[in-house]
Amino acid sequence: MNHPTVSVHAYPWDVLGDPAFADRFRACGADAVTLALSYHSTRAATPLHPERSFVDARYAALYRPLRPEAWAGHRLTPLAADWMAQPDPAGVAVEVLAAEGIPVNAWIVLAHNSRLGYLNPAVSVVNCHGEHYPYALCPSHEPVRQHCATLAAEALHGLPGEAVRTVSLESAGQLGAVHLGCHEKSDGAYPPEALRALSVCCCGACRHGWRRHGLDEEKTVELLRGTARGGGPLPEETAAALLAVRQAATDGLLGRVTAAVRAAAPGASLTLHAHPDPWATGPSPGLTASAAGQVDALLVPCWPTGEASADLVRAAATTGTAVDAYVTALPPADPDALAAHVRGLREAGASRLSLYHLGLLPGHRQHLLAELAQEFRSTPARPEGPPR
Repeated sequence: MNHPTVSVHAYPWDVLGDPAFADRFRACGADAVTLALSYHSTRAATPLHPERSFVDARYAALYRPLRPEAWAGHRLTPLAADWMAQPDPAGVAVEVLAAEGIPVNAWIVLAHNSRLGYLNPAVSVVNCHGEHYPYALCPSHEPVRQHCATLAAEALHGLPGEAVRTVSLESAGQLGAVHLGCHEKSDGAYPPEALRALSVCCCGACRHGWRRHGLDEEKTVELLRGTARGGGPLPEETAAALLAVRQAATDGLLGRVTAAVRAAAPGASLTLHAHPDPWATGPSPGLTASAAGQVDALLVPCWPTGEASADLVRAAATTGTAVDAYVTALPPADPDALAAHVRGLREAGASRLSLYHLGLLPGHRQHLLAELAQEFRSTPARPEGPPR
C-alpha cells in the first residue's frame, strides 16, 4: 500500500457536545475516526470535553436505536445507553462527523457483554472448574451467534452508505480467563499454560463439540484442571481437538456477523480484531484458518512497544490480508518509545495504523497522534517477499 491509512478511536460521547472535536481530529493527522457503535461497560475519562470529566457506561450498550422488530424472538437483547441524552448517540455522532467531512469506521463490540452474561449464564464461557465468565458470551451457542449478527446489522441500520468507510469487529470470538476489568486482581497469578487451560470453554455446547472430536468429557475436564494447577501442558491430541472446537465456534459466529455486515453496509470494508496466536482469547481472538479470508484487514494488538508486537504483525502478514497495527498512546506507554515502535510495525508489514484514543488522551499527549501518524506514513513499507 503506497498510502497507509491511519485512524483514531473515539466514543460517541467524545464527539457529541464538543465543538472542538473536529479540529482536534484534523490536528491529529488521521484519515478517519473509528467510532464505537456498540461497546462494553466502561468508565471513561473525557479530559478535553467541555461539559464533563467522566462517562460511566454501566453496561454494554448499543448506541443506536433499539428497533423491537429487529430483536423480536431473540433470547439475548441489548439495552440502549441511558447515560446518553440522545436516543441515537452514535448515529448523531456519525452525522456530526460527516458534516465536517470526516470519514467514519464503525467499531462494533460483539461477544463481550457482562450484563447479558449475568442474566444468561448458560450461554457464557465456563471454565474447567465450572466457573462462569459472565463478561464472555460463548460463540458455540446459537443465541450468541444470532445476537452478534443482529447487533452488527442494527449498529449499521439506517446510516448513510457513504458515511461508514470500514466496519471494525471486536470480540468476534471467545473471551477467556482475563477480563481486564472490574478492578482486576488476577494479574500474574497464573502462568501462560494455566491461563490457556482456564480459557477453554467447558459449557454444554462446547462439550458437545468435544464429543464429536472423540474427547471424553470428564477426562478432558480433569486434564484442564491439572494444567491449570501447574501440572504441565495438555496432551497434543487433546489440545488440538479443543482448539478445533473453539475455532469452529469462532468461524460460525464470524460467518454470521460478516454476512450481516455485508448486507447492511455493502460498500464498507471489513476489519477483524484478531491475534495470530490461534489460542488467544479476548477482544482480539485467535485467528482460524479461514478468518483472514473473510475480511479485508486484520487489526492486530500492538500495545506493548518492542519486537514482540512487530512479530505479531509479521505473523499476521503471512495470511496475505492487510494488517492494521493497533497502538495506544495512553499512559503507561512511553512517549519516547512510540515513534520507533510505530516505525518498526510499518517495517514489519503493517499497512494501516489504528491509534487509541482521541477522546481518552490528555491534552499534553495529543501531539503524539500527529507525530505517530506522520512517522507511520514516512516509513517505507517492508519489501515484498517472505517475512523475516
